[in-house]
Amino acid sequence: MSTHDWRKSSYSAEANACLYVSAPDSATIRLRESDEPDTILTTTPTALAALIHSTKAGRLDRLGEG
Repeated sequence: MSTHDWRKSSYSAEANACLYVSAPDSATIRLRESDEPDTILTTTPTALAALIHSTKAGRLDRLGEG
């Protein structure tokens, strides 16, 4: 995969804490973090939108609390 396939998030100001996104087709979104560029998460636009919506709504704020 060439480097031009990935776009850095505009919210990633620090050089060592960047989120990169790639959309090779309309059904796939790939995410990676600059510290672990070989670890790639793959999802769909619908699933990513649901995650973002849940996060913004605060439904994940207490995730992991016993």
